[in-house]
Amino acid sequence: MNQEALPSSGRVQATHLSLEILDEIRHRDGAGVTELATHFDRSKSTIHSHLRTLAGEGYLVNEDGFYTVGLRALQLGGHARVKHPLYRMAKDEVDELARETGETAKIVVEEGGKGVYLYQARSKQAVTTDSHVGTHVFLHSTAVGKAILAYMDESEREAILDEYGLPRVTPNTVTDRGALTARLEDIRERGFAFDDGERIEGLRCVAAPIKSDEEVLGSISVSGPKKRIDEETFRSTLPELVRDTARVIEINVIYS
Repeated sequence: MNQEALPSSGRVQATHLSLEILDEIRHRDGAGVTELATHFDRSKSTIHSHLRTLAGEGYLVNEDGFYTVGLRALQLGGHARVKHPLYRMAKDEVDELARETGETAKIVVEEGGKGVYLYQARSKQAVTTDSHVGTHVFLHSTAVGKAILAYMDESEREAILDEYGLPRVTPNTVTDRGALTARLEDIRERGFAFDDGERIEGLRCVAAPIKSDEEVLGSISVSGPKKRIDEETFRSTLPELVRDTARVIEINVIYS
């Protein structure tokens, strides 16, 4: 996992709670004092103090007691994204992938044991989902995540699976460790991963890893509704396109 972890003794607890509140509001697309106090098992006055501070600094917006993420937080996220090397190396190729397929193409990296959407390019006909830049997802429930897991160091992979388990996101999510291991072996053999409604029902996704010196840097994908992505497109056409695009990005990384 690429996230620095501090022991609880090394954390400033007030700062930690503020960041947890900010992340929970992002996850919920907005929240009020009462629901946050219930979620964190803290008093309303404590939560309100944190919210007032975050809003005063521009990290939250308060609209009649309903708090949403503010522009200052988005600015930090945008700065982190454009500084990420994979974003710089892959963005143009992913834009082209979206244009060529008429669907949504994404760049995903692993952070803290989950997949994070670093960038997405959407065609005019692309469907709208809850997957936006900054969204965190379980690695086992997505094609992009499985593409990363397949090429990750085994000890790191096992640590992630031990921490998060294999929660069911949809009826199609793989929840058995042995079944996941078999799928990861298939991914290593063919060089790409499938997701047939494993995180969002009715949505299909094909992903390929981005590697450098046997290290997996992230993955790219194309996703769209099942009604537009038939079996031939899903099993043959898209895998070839995504895998070829991944190879171009890997060359960009090598010669950057």
